[in-house]
Amino acid sequence: MPMRRRFLAAPFALLLAFAFAAPALAAPHKWVEPPKKLPHVQRGVDHTKNLNFLFGALQAAPDDETARAVESRIWALWMVSGSDTANLLMTRVHSAVEDKDLDLAIKLLTSVIKIRPKYVEAWNRRATIYYMRKDYGRAMADIWQVLKREPRHFGALSGLGLILQDIGDDKQALEVYRRTLKIYPRIEKIPDLVKELSTKVEGRDI
Repeated sequence: MPMRRRFLAAPFALLLAFAFAAPALAAPHKWVEPPKKLPHVQRGVDHTKNLNFLFGALQAAPDDETARAVESRIWALWMVSGSDTANLLMTRVHSAVEDKDLDLAIKLLTSVIKIRPKYVEAWNRRATIYYMRKDYGRAMADIWQVLKREPRHFGALSGLGLILQDIGDDKQALEVYRRTLKIYPRIEKIPDLVKELSTKVEGRDI
């Protein structure tokens, strides 16, 4: 069974149950979030076609600077909701998080999801906030919604790996991080985590 399907089928349910029961441990790295400044996205563009092109460019990026530029363009497309109301609510979400009012942020994101259930970034942002609250079960449920809609979402995949490490499942975390690197080879910190976990899970070469 392809790796992607493993996280969208039965094993995910087991991980979800574990996440509800497991104690929170120290975070090995921060959740990947969009850059503060994103390029402008023109109206009427074919997002699917553009994303396919950009993900190809992300894999082939010759250096970190180029990769970051491509990453910003991908985030810019992901952030497009197609709804003025959803955009307004997302702005309020940002303010609520800055004010550390996570309950309000979750309520606002839930409203965005009701308006635009296919809007991947609302699911991803709510997963991030659930993670901030150590609510791993709900965070993973939202990650599942993200990956169902956009299996290449390196932010959500990185977040899933982060949670798996927090709950002590280094083997699954390593698998997720390797999947992330196939999508985004130059993503920050993940290559080092793969090296570290490879040694820890699989041992050193003799």
